[in-house]
Amino acid sequence: MENRRFILAIALILFVWSGFNLLYPNSKKDQNKEKVVSEKVEKQSVEKKSLPASVPAPVILKTNNDSNSDNKIIKIKSDLFDLKFTTNGARLIGAQLNKYKVSNTPDSDLVKLINVDSPDFGSYALYGGNGLYIPGNISYNLMSDNDEILLSKDKKTSVSFYATTKDNLQIIKTFIFYPDKYYFDVNIKIENLSTSPQKGSINLAIVDKWNDSIKGGRYNFVGAVSFDGNDLFEDEPKKLKEESKNYGSNILWTSFTTKYFVNILKPFEGSIKNVHVSYENNSIVNTVTSPVVLLDSKDSQTFKYTGFIGPRDYDLLKEPGYSFERIIDLGFFGIIAKPLMTGLKFFYGFLGNYGFAIVLLTVCIKLLFWPLTQKSYSSMKNMQKLQPQMQKLRAKYGKDKQKLNQEMMALYKENSVNPFGGCLPMLIQIPVFFALYRVLLESIELRHAPFMLWITDLSAADTLISDAFHLSFTLGPLPLIMGFTMFLQQKMTPTNMDPTQAKIMMFMPVFFTFIFLNFPSGLVIYWLINNLLTIAQQYMINRKPA
Repeated sequence: MENRRFILAIALILFVWSGFNLLYPNSKKDQNKEKVVSEKVEKQSVEKKSLPASVPAPVILKTNNDSNSDNKIIKIKSDLFDLKFTTNGARLIGAQLNKYKVSNTPDSDLVKLINVDSPDFGSYALYGGNGLYIPGNISYNLMSDNDEILLSKDKKTSVSFYATTKDNLQIIKTFIFYPDKYYFDVNIKIENLSTSPQKGSINLAIVDKWNDSIKGGRYNFVGAVSFDGNDLFEDEPKKLKEESKNYGSNILWTSFTTKYFVNILKPFEGSIKNVHVSYENNSIVNTVTSPVVLLDSKDSQTFKYTGFIGPRDYDLLKEPGYSFERIIDLGFFGIIAKPLMTGLKFFYGFLGNYGFAIVLLTVCIKLLFWPLTQKSYSSMKNMQKLQPQMQKLRAKYGKDKQKLNQEMMALYKENSVNPFGGCLPMLIQIPVFFALYRVLLESIELRHAPFMLWITDLSAADTLISDAFHLSFTLGPLPLIMGFTMFLQQKMTPTNMDPTQAKIMMFMPVFFTFIFLNFPSGLVIYWLINNLLTIAQQYMINRKPA
């Protein structure tokens, strides 16, 4: 194969591959996940006879009129969050994160992951099923006289609610909070105080209000996510409107996630038979149903869970030890992305600025691949020197392709030139680029993180020009500078393409500039610094005497 065609083919493959992944990073993954979910649900319906054919809609959103509707608000405060519970169902109706703001302005409100007026839409709602009568809106009492509780900074704090049903079932719902942690335990004790045995199951649900304004974009998923230890199952709200999803007892945890924050419910063994994810009354409801239990008179049963309400921070999610961090999808090259994420946080630790941390991480990556890129560009430069001889061979053997290829390979061997030397080192770097791309896209650390000059939020696109001139589209100087450096880099790179092919490839900087207009500034900075370092390296190679 002629070298110029090979290089053109490689360039076009990279062009299409990069563009497709940047525009549609999750499309293939979503198709695969839908297939896996479909197969698992079908398998569960055949093999797990204990899984109901249909799970009833949670009654937490359809309260019983014969239950006590008294409502008292209990406030639980810490440095990390402020929570609000209602005694109507002992449900969580408010969760404010005290370290995160809605926008990057001084007077911005704090993020409220849960903020509902009606107890019917509260999380950690409990109700009975399969013959066990526990209404979702039963009135609870607090095992404390204080309706405003400040969590301890030194030891765990327990907050318990208790209630008794008309069938003499006593329910004690206990929340156990840990110092400076976003996760907490939930223990539910059911005791039969009657003289007759009672049989049934309990359901515990987290509820998240939904509206289309919070839907995910092309680069991130927003909706319900469940995890079975191997695979993540993503359920989009628009699909849940059409059909609810059922999962079996193999689910380790279920959640509702936005780009930067998450609400997770993890059941432990003995507390889960199946998980039901549904869309009800403009809410996403993740319900964990327990196995059916038989409670003789004076018998009791405790069901255990762990919850997490907070940021999608890898280290914070990993802390409980329940694989919550798996909700952060680092893509196909996750094994590379994790050390890159660790490196980014390490550099921030002593620089105190994520923008400079990105710059330093980019420099380190470039230095790591410096010998490979040096070899690549040197090989392309040597190939360029052979162009006059290659043109003569094409003119002489143009009609005999086999002979032309033989003479070409002989020419390469005679001049100690590897025709693949200019491409293979570049291909090796592709996984690192996509891994770092996912890290910068998923990192909550970049949210509202300033860099310098006009860049005040590394997670947001640069809009300086569009804001100044009130343009209807996103435009900033940072991606334009990046595009210019990409153009300059291509002009300096040796090429064996004919003029027509070279002009086609010069369109790539325009394409990538257009794509990067809406990318987070952190990603643009990475690409810009990488381009500048490549230009410097190419300049050094071009200065060497022939």
